[in-house]
Formats: sequence, C-alpha cells, structure tokens
Amino acid sequence: QVQLVESGGGLVQPGGSLRLSCAASGGIFSHYSMAWYRQAPGKQRELVARISSGGSTNYADSVKGRFTISRDNAKNMTYLQMNSLKPEDTAVYYCRANYELGFNSYWGQGTQVTVST
Repeated sequence: QVQLVESGGGLVQPGGSLRLSCAASGGIFSHYSMAWYRQAPGKQRELVARISSGGSTNYADSVKGRFTISRDNAKNMTYLQMNSLKPEDTAVYYCRANYELGFNSYWGQGTQVTVST
C-alpha cells in the first residue's frame, strides 16, 4: 500500500509560479510511474504530466512548455514545477502512483491551486 501526500498548492497571480511536491511512502518508489492530474470545478479529472520510472515524461498540450515534472527516487518525491500560470490552471491537483509491474495505482488527497488576481 502506497501513501501519497501532496503539498505546495496555494493562491498565485497570473504569470506566477508554484512547485507542487508529492511524498510517497509504503512501496518501492522506483517501481512506480508517477503522474499529476487536476480537476477543476464541474470538469473531469485530467492528466497534466507523467514521468516513468526511467524518467521519460509526457505532458498535456495545455501545459507543455510551462510545467515540468520530475522525480527524486532517493527521496521518494515527485515534483511539478508550474510556471506562467493562468487562471485556467486553477484546480485541485492530485498525485498518482502507478505500479509498472502490475495494475495497482494510488492517489493522494489533492492540493488546491488557485490562479487569480
């Protein structure tokens, strides 16, 4: 059983930056791909960025060039650096771990990001 705890959300002005963190415990971190999802009010949860156990990344078109996902296997941490934030980035951001050797996946509790003046 993997536990995920997100942090780093908050209120930021348009054009600003935030870095989200996801701390993982309870599993072999290097066996998991990690991803960030977000869900805005009234909308479906969507994939923002994903990083494989080997470090390959992919991004939603809406965040390419602005967001960067990274991981530190020594610290069991995943990060999402968000730059040039827009009001439409406002959402609850969730961390997800997917076991690459099987079918298990785990979610964090989410952290709110609000982009507004």
